Amino acid sequence: MKDFVNQLDKETRKVDFDSFDISVKELVSMTDEGIIDIAPEYQRQFRWPKENQSRLIESVFLGIPVPSLFMAANKDGSWELIDGVQRLNSLIHFVGNKDQLKKFGFKTSLVLSGLNVLSEYNGASFNDLPQTLKLKFSLRPLKVTTLSDKSDLKVRFDLFERLNTGGIKLTDQEIRACVFRGHFNDFISELSENEFFNAVVNLPSAKMRDGTKNELILRFFAYKNDRNRFDHSVVGFLNDYMAEASNSFDYKKNRSTFEKTFEALAHELPDGIKRGNRTTTPFNLFEALAIGAADAIEEGVDIRGKNVSVWIDDDELTKLTSGATNSRPRLNARIDYCYDRFK
Repeated sequence: MKDFVNQLDKETRKVDFDSFDISVKELVSMTDEGIIDIAPEYQRQFRWPKENQSRLIESVFLGIPVPSLFMAANKDGSWELIDGVQRLNSLIHFVGNKDQLKKFGFKTSLVLSGLNVLSEYNGASFNDLPQTLKLKFSLRPLKVTTLSDKSDLKVRFDLFERLNTGGIKLTDQEIRACVFRGHFNDFISELSENEFFNAVVNLPSAKMRDGTKNELILRFFAYKNDRNRFDHSVVGFLNDYMAEASNSFDYKKNRSTFEKTFEALAHELPDGIKRGNRTTTPFNLFEALAIGAADAIEEGVDIRGKNVSVWIDDDELTKLTSGATNSRPRLNARIDYCYDRFK
């Protein structure tokens, strides 16, 4: 019999929260001082048009409840923004001083527009308002909910994913870049600029800057080094691997394998990894070829001159990289197929 109550109790204990009421002035200052951290991968998702920003400012003036800003507490006491990048940036855009505006990428202060209730405010910036109104706005409290640092990084990823509901959502890899920041994340970002990797991987323009390249590199290392632990859930497997690699990873060895693999593949596949007349790189085919090649290269095999451009369209490989492929046997089968062809 399923134990619904105990499972709920167990999972609930993993998530620990605190709630605060913090003024607009304090929020902007805390962000400016780095107490509240907006990760670069998250910060660049600020896309609200001025009318949306203005409506938020109007709501704050009117005292209309605004959804909570959601943060995660770090071990050093700082907070990391999880949900609310549009709201927090709008506040900075409106009340920030010259230095703060520049720091967060704004050329000028927000000029309010499109307001229906406070229509007299249209065309005004924060500095155009009388001191009483500026003070009233600055002292308005907003709800802030923080995830305690007692929660592990996997819980934090889950919350990023669940709360990532804005108009422009982060990809899974962009969330990982926020959650698992550090040397390993910087390492895969660096490798994403490798000329041979970029020659091999064909992505739509929309996927070039959304973390997809970084995720492919993460997949390369995760399946290369730890594929026997894979079990259906790609997201969970990649999260687990990135969490572990952030603590322990052989950078010298893995860099060498990566560079040798993609230099050789770029030589063999000048048009990149693709199937038939398609122009983009299927993830499953990328995994099979890249990891099969890496396994062979690590054994001292020269993978050049093995007619990859011919057998990449073989019926058997097509079958192994199509349809329901997210199982460990299918993953190993497609990698082994490529490994054998390279040998």
